Amino acid sequence: MRNRPVLTAPQINDELLWPVMTLERRHVLAFIPPFLLVLAGVVAATVLIWQGLWVTGLQRPAFWGFFIVNFVFWIGVSHAGTMISSILRLTQAEWKRPITRAAEVMTVFSLVTALMHPVIHAGRPWRILYWLLPYDFFRGVWPDVRSPLVWDPVAITTYLTGSILFVFTALIPDFAIIRDHATGWRRKIYGWVALGWRGTPRQWQLQGIFGILMSALILPVFVSVHSIVSWDFAVSVVPAWHVTVYAPYFVIGAVHSGVSMVLTLMALMRWIFRLENYIWEDHFDAVGRLLIVIATVWLFFFFLDFSFSFFTREEQELAVMERRLFQWPFNVITIIMVLTSYVIPIPLWMNRRVRRNIALMFWTSILVNIGMWLERFFLIIPAIERKQQLTFLWSNYVPSLVESTIVLASFGMVGMLLILFAKFFPLVPAWEQKEGQTFRQTIQIGDAQVDAVIRESEEERAW
Repeated sequence: MRNRPVLTAPQINDELLWPVMTLERRHVLAFIPPFLLVLAGVVAATVLIWQGLWVTGLQRPAFWGFFIVNFVFWIGVSHAGTMISSILRLTQAEWKRPITRAAEVMTVFSLVTALMHPVIHAGRPWRILYWLLPYDFFRGVWPDVRSPLVWDPVAITTYLTGSILFVFTALIPDFAIIRDHATGWRRKIYGWVALGWRGTPRQWQLQGIFGILMSALILPVFVSVHSIVSWDFAVSVVPAWHVTVYAPYFVIGAVHSGVSMVLTLMALMRWIFRLENYIWEDHFDAVGRLLIVIATVWLFFFFLDFSFSFFTREEQELAVMERRLFQWPFNVITIIMVLTSYVIPIPLWMNRRVRRNIALMFWTSILVNIGMWLERFFLIIPAIERKQQLTFLWSNYVPSLVESTIVLASFGMVGMLLILFAKFFPLVPAWEQKEGQTFRQTIQIGDAQVDAVIRESEEERAW
C-alpha cells in the first residue's frame, strides 16, 4: 500500500460529508438514469399485473425465466459485499476502511432487489401475504420443511436482518458526526438515530466487539444462503440440475459476481463523490488479485458441472448439455460467458499496471457481471426447456419486452438506492478514516522512514 495521506479531522468531514450536507449537480445527474430505469420497470410490472403472466415469455414447460435468473444473480451479488467486509474486519486489514460500508450497503439493496423477483413472478403479488400470514393451519395444510423453497425465505430473511444490523451499527458514530455538524430538523433526526452516541471508551469498545461478533456470525449465513438457493435446483429432478456440486458452485459464482460488483462500485464512488484521497489504486490492485483466485476456482467448478453430466451418461442430461454447447443461442451465450468471466479479464488482471488502472478495472468488472448473469441464464433455461422426457413437450423460451424491462430496472433500482443512501449517509465511514489517521505512525526500517499502522500504546510496545 502507498503512504497514507495525512488528513485532518475537519478535512475528512468536509470530503466525506458533502453529499449529505449539500446537493450538487453531479449527484442529480447520477440519480436520473437509474431512476428512469426504475420508472420503466414500474410501468412494465403494472402491465404484467394488469394483463397477467401471459405478457411474459413464460410457457409450458419453461415456467422459470428472466425473473428467476435475475433472482439468483442478485442473491449472488449480495453475498460478496458482507463476505468482503466480514473477512477484512476479522483480519483487521487496514485497506478495508473505504470499501466496507459500500459493500455492506450493496448487500442489503441487492437482497431487497432479489426478493422482488419471486413476488413479481407470482403474478398476483397481493396474494402472497394471504399465503403467508396467517397460514391456513385449519385445513391441515402444512409447509414441507424438507423443501428448500421453505428454507429460502428463512435463510434470506436471516441474512438480510444481519446485514441491516451490520450496516446500522457501523453508521452510529457517523450519525453522531452529522448530528454535531447539522442544524434544525437534520440535527434532531440524526441525534435520534445516533442513539446517544458520545464516543466514550465504553461505547467504542461495545461497537468494536459487536462488529467482530457480527462478522463471525454472518460468514456461515453467507455460505448457507446461496447453498440453499442452489438446492432449489439440485433437489429437483430437472436434468442437469440434480448434482451435488451445485452448492459450492453457486457459492463461488456468487463470490465472483459479487466481488466484481464491489469493484464496479469502488470506481463509481471514486468518480462521483471525489474520493481520490480514500480509494486508491492499491485497493483495486488488492481486489484484482483476489478476483484472479476466485475466477480460477469458479472455472474449475464450471467444468466439474459438465463432468457430472458426462459421467452419468443419462440421455436427458446429455440433451441439455448438447443444447447448452451446440444449439443456438446457448452456444453463443456459453462462449460469451466464458470469455467475459475468465478468458478476457484474467490475463488483464495478471498485469499489475492493469490492476492499478481504475478505468480498465471498472470495465473488466462490468464484463464479469455480464458473464455471470449469462451463466445463470445458461444454467436455468436450457434445463427447463428440456425437462420433459417426451420430445414433443419440449419448448423454446423467448423472453418478452416486459420481462427484459423489469430485469434492467433491477439494476437501476440498486443504483438508485445506493445514490439515495449516499445523500443521507456517508458511503465511506468518516470515523474509520479518523481512526486510521490516529493509528498512523512513521517507523524506521533501516535507513528509510515507512508509514505504518500501530494499534498498541507506547507502554504495550515497550513491554
